[in-house]
Amino acid sequence: MTDTGNQEKTDSEIIDLARTNADFFGVLMERYEAPLLRYIRRISSFDRDDAEDILQEAFIKAYRNLNDFDHDSKFSSWMYRIVHNQTIDTARKRKLRTVVSIDEHDLTHILRAATDIGGDAERKDELAIISDAIRALPETYREALILRFLEEKSYEEIMDILRLPKGTVATLISRGKKILHERLRKAGIER
Repeated sequence: MTDTGNQEKTDSEIIDLARTNADFFGVLMERYEAPLLRYIRRISSFDRDDAEDILQEAFIKAYRNLNDFDHDSKFSSWMYRIVHNQTIDTARKRKLRTVVSIDEHDLTHILRAATDIGGDAERKDELAIISDAIRALPETYREALILRFLEEKSYEEIMDILRLPKGTVATLISRGKKILHERLRKAGIER
């Protein structure tokens, strides 16, 4: 079912086909597997196997609720919300605190987008301090920054994923950046 013609179809077109033929849902799974798996790993401490299990559960939930999908929304936002909720639910069931897993490339990307020190943050010792500062952010700020700067989601998409009003999303991103700036300034990293 994943021939080139299907890959060129929009998400909405594939959803309509998947509602009558389950094989078409595989096209959506292929399309979103890598970014969603990366997102799970970024917002949690789950290893790859657990992240794949979470993603599988999320895809099952999405397929079961495909008839409830509102075509006025973006499928990607809807899918990210399902994955986000599944990750949080799994962490709660296992009594785990969600811990961000951010690699050096991600750190540099966030810093270039959210601060003025991206170019200066290449040294390993600074990266460790920066990583700790991001991990120490309250979860809501951290998630908003990850969605905005790593997943490159628009404010509208973040609103859909986190189920928050636009003003709240803007505030979370702004305050998250401000807290991050302050912590890095106190650590002597941000000039």
